[in-house]
Amino acid sequence: MTTVVNRAPSERAAAIGDAVERFVRETVAPYERDPRCGGHGPSDELVFELRGLARAAGVLTPHILHRGDHLNQRETAWVLIRSGLSPLGPLACNTMAPDEGNMYLLGKMGTTEQKRRFLDPLVAGTARSAFFMTEPAEDGGAGSDPSMMQTICRPDGNHWVIDGRKAFITGAEGAQVGIVMAKAAGGPAAGGACLFLVDLPDPAIRIERVLETIDSSMPGGHALVRIEELRVSADQMLGEPGEGFKLAQVRLSPARLSHCMRWLGACIRANEIATDYACRRIAFGKPLVDHEGVGFMLAENLIDLKQAELMIDWCADVLDTGDLGVPESSMTKVAVSEALMRIADRCVQIMGGTGVTRDTIVEQVFREVRAFRIYDGPTEVHKWSLAKKIKRDWSQLLSGQSKT
Repeated sequence: MTTVVNRAPSERAAAIGDAVERFVRETVAPYERDPRCGGHGPSDELVFELRGLARAAGVLTPHILHRGDHLNQRETAWVLIRSGLSPLGPLACNTMAPDEGNMYLLGKMGTTEQKRRFLDPLVAGTARSAFFMTEPAEDGGAGSDPSMMQTICRPDGNHWVIDGRKAFITGAEGAQVGIVMAKAAGGPAAGGACLFLVDLPDPAIRIERVLETIDSSMPGGHALVRIEELRVSADQMLGEPGEGFKLAQVRLSPARLSHCMRWLGACIRANEIATDYACRRIAFGKPLVDHEGVGFMLAENLIDLKQAELMIDWCADVLDTGDLGVPESSMTKVAVSEALMRIADRCVQIMGGTGVTRDTIVEQVFREVRAFRIYDGPTEVHKWSLAKKIKRDWSQLLSGQSKT
């Protein structure tokens, strides 16, 4: 077993991480060729079978402790990287997106009753969830710019009524818990965004189709959804009317970082597979690794893996201070997703024809990481956001200098 190496933040995280790594490598990895893994993700039958094994091994939802405490972000990184050593690992251990981010948000912002009704089944691993924010481009709806929200909610007595369409809703098919974002059309919150917790399935939420996408690791795939006359009790609103964008930020920065953690684990494993191949495969009279072109690619992988790990740890430390870490998570998402893309691409190249087959997970990791460069904000959007911050900081600095 090749142990993942980074700086252990605590004894409890080290112990949990070791147990998760052992479980993923020994129990989960053999399921990677299971026929229940399809183009729209593993079936729920497989997901809940794996969760049963994780529950028996004591590694189900390992980032949330028995008394309800959440590991800090540095500790979470130690655990989630290891859960990601197989594309099925986060599903088995209940550390996958969108559930992990939804659990984090509910744990931070949910009322006692909301936690009992919506969070507890997610932590127990008996339910899946979906986060309904992104909207179809053809509708002019919200994507990377949530201010373009077209989905509307309007107050109606002690309820809210929601109408709109959503796109790329991960796991909507088969989910039992939904978090829906909509723009208030009336009342004191008019124009502001609201977040609602909903039980699924609901006849007012109809899946138009599940999109055919490059990635295939998420149960239920990514759906195009229509919401018509969805009635939600006011006590199912998360936070207060108009706080939707603010609450979304509570979720988005840690969830963005968690994606980095999980896919770093997958690329560590892909690099292990490519390294083993390069050391065993003989070509032109010697192992591939002894050919400079291949050996250098493996060396570059080690460099990128370490840089990705350090960026994750740095951003985790910022979040652990209580800061939202918006620019830090943007920088980390860009740096890590781009580094992991280089790693996955090199692994495919090193393995040649074998690298493009499904004989190993390398081909899948390449596809998943390519999608990750877009999911949770494309690289270019994060760079644009950072550029705006650079200009804003410069203007503030100039203003301060002029006053002195």
